Parts: sequence; structure tokens; C-alpha cells
Amino acid sequence: MKMKLTAGKPFLMWALLALVLASCVTINIYFPAAAAEEAARTIVRDVLGKDAQGKEPPQEQKPQPQSSLAVPVDGRVVLQRLLDAFIPGAEAAGQANIDISSPAINRLRASMSARQSGLAPFYRAGVIGFARNGLVAVRDLSAAALRERTRVKKLVAAENRDRNALYREIARANGHPEWEGDIRATFARVWAEEAPRGYWYQDGNGGWRQK
Repeated sequence: MKMKLTAGKPFLMWALLALVLASCVTINIYFPAAAAEEAARTIVRDVLGKDAQGKEPPQEQKPQPQSSLAVPVDGRVVLQRLLDAFIPGAEAAGQANIDISSPAINRLRASMSARQSGLAPFYRAGVIGFARNGLVAVRDLSAAALRERTRVKKLVAAENRDRNALYREIARANGHPEWEGDIRATFARVWAEEAPRGYWYQDGNGGWRQK
């Protein structure tokens, strides 16, 4: 039995094609959040060294493969299949990796790792902590001995210069300077998650909490 082609179906096909093309543009500039988190965790653990929590983030449950006879009812599934059919490689484009191997990134990682031993006593004493903007903030300078306070300020300033440069360089090295804000936000969350017991960090509202 043949189906009649109604006047609305050609319009639907063109609408779907327009969505496909629009989705292609979106995929090409998509921020790879999972890859960014993996990169951030690698760097944070490297900087914190043996003090890092070392806990793996929860793994996402992968959907079970569907039978080829199943009829998709979700519009997103239909759109993804159209993308795969019309734009080969679109899926791969959306699964970009984050490169953290540039010479500039390596230098910043080494500088931050070397500084960690100087910062660690002040983290543990609650003098400083991980700020919600991905930097280090002075939490309670009075908790440091008077003779140490100038040193604390210098260490924090140097660390924040490196962190700002690191986020900027990761975005630049991956060809997307506009990702800097997303990379910073990812690192801010990972610093807090990987913070050793006793360290302080800021929550989303800027309040201080101790691990």
C-alpha cells in the first residue's frame, strides 16, 4: 500500500534539513566538557601531588544499544541519525579532546607543582583556600604568623598569575580562546573536588567550606 505525499511533508523534510545544518555548526564549536574535566583532573592531581584526593569521577551510564528494528520516538535520536547520514564525521567533531601538552602549559604545570610545597602549610592552616573562580584566595590572613603574611601574599599572587595563564593557554592551545571561561569553571570545580582533607574551598555562593 502506497502512502500519499501530503503538502506538509516536503516542508517537514526541509525543516529537518535546516535543523541538521544548524546542528552541524553547533557541534563544531561544542565545548567538550568531559574531556576538559579529564584534562583538569590530570593537571590538578599533578600539581597537588600525593595530597590529591585521587577519586575517580562517577562514570556516566552508557545507553544500551537499540535494535535496528526499533522505531525511534525521540526527536533527538532522529536528528542524530540524520546528522550521521548527511554529515559524516559530525559525531567525531563533537567529541574533541583537550590538548594539555604544549610547552607553555608544561612550564605552568611545573611552576605550580614546585610552588605547592610552599602553599600547602597555609592551605592546611586555613589561611588560604580554593576560590570559586579557579584561583587561590586569602581566607584568614590572621591565621598565619605575622612574619609569614607577606610571603603568603606573594605566593598567592604568583599562583594566581600561573592559574590565569594556564586557563588562557589551554583555550588558546586548543584553538578556542572563547573556551577560557568554561575551562576556568571546570578547573574551579575540580580543585574543590580534589582538595585534600582539611583544605578550604568556596561553594557556589562564595561561602567557605572545609573538606
